[in-house]
Amino acid sequence: MPEQPPATAIKPIPKLVSQAGAPDASKAMTLFVMIVATLYFGRDVLVPVTLALLLAFILAPLVDLLRRLHLGRVPSVLLGVIVALSIVLAIGGVIGTQIAQLTTDVPKYAATVETKIASVKAYTVGRLSGMANNLGAQRTQAPAQPGSPAAPRIAPTASNPAPVPEAAAQPTTSSPMELAERYLTPVLSPLATFGIVFVVTVFALLQREDLRDRLIRLVGSDDLHRTTLAIDDGGRRLSKFFLFQLGLNTGFGIVVGIGLYFIGVPNPVLWGILSTLLRFVPYVGSAIAALLPMALAAAVEPGWTMLIWTAVLYVGLEGITGQVLEPLLYGHSTGLSPFSVVVAAIFWSWLWGPIGLILSTPLTLCLVVMGRHIKRLQFLDVLLGDRPALTPVESLYQRILADDADEAQDHAELILKERSLSTYYDEVALKGLQLAANDAARGVLDEDQLDRVKATIKVLVEGLKSHHDVHPAPTKSDNEAVAPPQDERELPNNADPEGLEPGEVVPHPWSDPSSILCIAGRGPLDEAAAAMLVQLLGKHGLGGRLVGYGEVSRETIGEVDMTGVAMACVSYLDISGSPAHLRYLMQRLRQRLPSGAPILVGLWPAEDSTLSDKAIQQSIGADIFATSLAGTVTSCVEAAREAAGHSPEPITGPGTKAID
Repeated sequence: MPEQPPATAIKPIPKLVSQAGAPDASKAMTLFVMIVATLYFGRDVLVPVTLALLLAFILAPLVDLLRRLHLGRVPSVLLGVIVALSIVLAIGGVIGTQIAQLTTDVPKYAATVETKIASVKAYTVGRLSGMANNLGAQRTQAPAQPGSPAAPRIAPTASNPAPVPEAAAQPTTSSPMELAERYLTPVLSPLATFGIVFVVTVFALLQREDLRDRLIRLVGSDDLHRTTLAIDDGGRRLSKFFLFQLGLNTGFGIVVGIGLYFIGVPNPVLWGILSTLLRFVPYVGSAIAALLPMALAAAVEPGWTMLIWTAVLYVGLEGITGQVLEPLLYGHSTGLSPFSVVVAAIFWSWLWGPIGLILSTPLTLCLVVMGRHIKRLQFLDVLLGDRPALTPVESLYQRILADDADEAQDHAELILKERSLSTYYDEVALKGLQLAANDAARGVLDEDQLDRVKATIKVLVEGLKSHHDVHPAPTKSDNEAVAPPQDERELPNNADPEGLEPGEVVPHPWSDPSSILCIAGRGPLDEAAAAMLVQLLGKHGLGGRLVGYGEVSRETIGEVDMTGVAMACVSYLDISGSPAHLRYLMQRLRQRLPSGAPILVGLWPAEDSTLSDKAIQQSIGADIFATSLAGTVTSCVEAAREAAGHSPEPITGPGTKAID
């Protein structure tokens, strides 16, 4: 038969995970210690600079917009910074005014709180005291013990005044310098930091391109394309992330303020602003923002209705914001694993205090962006990113080695949401089996471990029998806060098998359970691959029967029932050199198979260049060579059609090759 060109494969879908390189442990630890020491001892300088750079990320889109309006670089930067400064000062003024109004009503609120505390004590401590008094009344009071009479207490008079402590008798005086240090330092220190932040922000916005070039030189000037891509893409995505977060938190605060206004909590504007600001603090920010107005609600109203409605407002709004709005705006995650977010919050809080807690998520996100684009920093993505560190093949093999069939099936079902069953078997399961076969050939797997691998694969294949071999409908993927590297390896998505058309009847004997012999090769795991083929054939209306390699040996092949066999498929996971045993197996099958039954040899996957030689393929004696299970199923379906007179085309399919 003439050789057919390979079928066009479907456009590959990016694989679920990226291959992670292992960093040099000693160098990484030394670098980590140096960085941590620098961050800790230089926090007085680094905190304002970091705040300024993050503020520059937020203001960059506004500055770019002003520059597009032809305002010039310097006016655009100054105007953008002035706008930000005005907003900060306005918010600070509103907070100060609201707090001043709140303090005037503190005595009234304190009286309400004391009344509620007294009522709570009456229901709890009061009842316990009453029970204790009743028990005490039933006991006999012990007689008082004799003792020395107490000394009479003499009240102070004009002639006999009370003693005055020596420290209180002498008035203390403080120098102007001491007073200035006591009262002005707590005020001037934040103002100085505030001024440093805005000054650095101005220069960062004015010299963005120069700072980018210097960072490229520092990080990786030997690969300008990758480093430039990392910085540009990371800066763009971080700016978008910060703007989304700012807009979402602002909306959260506005809704909180409106809700508290209708509930009746005093100073709703103050609590709305604080809710906006505190929500930048990961995990605990919303809880802290809710406690303050809840405490005020408890102090304002003698009852508990206002407190309950305030709690319902915060719980419901946080649930909608965190579980619905955030995934819609910037994906289900920021590109960080949940564990790394918690660890980052603890780490940055230890380094920089409350400011570090607020900055923990954006700082860690910056590290992940660098790790995903810069090869030497890839360990950051492995440690902090939310993508699995192992490829699908490695993940499957790890679960097989751990004898965990349930985890292996769960891993398979995750991939089957986007791939067909034959694609999963071809690109994940068979390659995982090949890893096991290679380890067995090297002597890494002993007999017991190999038996456990076989048993786990058998359970996995059995657990996937309910899945149809069709490619799922494409779904809109979630937006990612961090883009993967451009040269990331992909998990190919082979063409699905060309099954029978709807309503097409499988001709006899192809629908019989023994119509296609699926013969396992001589490798220790070839039988598992043949079992996958039997399952796929059944999903396309064809009957398959699994036959072990020992059953087709010279001594036992005569005992194999060949009645009704229409085709034979031989499965090999690994075969190298000149496979003489395969050639003799073909001869034995030719002698036993019914006349005209084609023989297909599947090499899963065929990476040996020796077997690509056409002369060797012809010497083996097979009619078709296949390099994928999907191609094998397609060839079997075409053979059934040709036998029924439905198609005069040769028996070929995706991933198959006919031999003249």
